Amino acid sequence: MTHRLAILISGKGSNLQAIIAAISAGTLPAEIAVVLSNQTNAGGLNYAVQAGIPTVTLDHRNYASRDHFDQAVIAELDRFQPDTVVLAGFMRILTPAFVHHYRNRLLNIHPSLLPLHRGLHTHQRALDAGDSEHGCSVHFVNDELDGGPVIAQARVAVHANDSEETLSNRVHLREHELYPRVLQWRATGRLTLDSQGAQLDGQPIPANGFDLDKWPAE
Repeated sequence: MTHRLAILISGKGSNLQAIIAAISAGTLPAEIAVVLSNQTNAGGLNYAVQAGIPTVTLDHRNYASRDHFDQAVIAELDRFQPDTVVLAGFMRILTPAFVHHYRNRLLNIHPSLLPLHRGLHTHQRALDAGDSEHGCSVHFVNDELDGGPVIAQARVAVHANDSEETLSNRVHLREHELYPRVLQWRATGRLTLDSQGAQLDGQPIPANGFDLDKWPAE
C-alpha cells in the first residue's frame, strides 16, 4: 500500500510544494492524504487544491484551549489514516496528547542545525551568534520543543554580508532538498523510531543526524 502523508502547514507551504513535486517526479513513493492548516488564508493551501489534495482548515482561535484544538486536529487527520504526520511550517506548539497519539510517526523540519537555536527567529539568532554555518534539520517530534531525535541536516555557509532574509532564502532551498529525501526513507520503510531510538535500515542514526551532502548509501 502507498505510504500516506498528512501535512500540516500555517503559511506559504514551500516545503509542501517541494514534497508534491517529489511525488510527481516519482522520487517520493507516497501520497498526500490531506493538508491541514490552522490559518484559513494559508497560501500553501493553493498548492494542495491545484494538486487535487483534500484540505482541512481549523482556526485555532475558535477553540477554548490548545488541548481542544489538538483534539480537533487529531479527529480530522485520523479520518485520512496517515502513516506519517508531516509538520511543514505548522506554527503551533503541540500538546503532549497530540505527540503521543502520533508517536514514532510525527516529523518536523526546523530551520537550524539542532540542537542549536531551538524555537523561533533562528536565522537572526545564527547571525547574532556569529555562526559560520547554519541550516535545517528534520527530526522526529517528542514532548520537548525541537528536541526529538534528529534524522538529517542540510548546511549552508553564513556570509559576512548576510541578512536574515538572504540567509533564510538559502536555508529554504536546502529544506526543499532535505525533507523529500527523508520522507523517501520513511515511505520505503527504511526510517523508523522505536524504543531503540531513530534508525535507518535497522542501524542507529548518529546523534546529529545524517548530513545531506554526505548521504549514506541509497
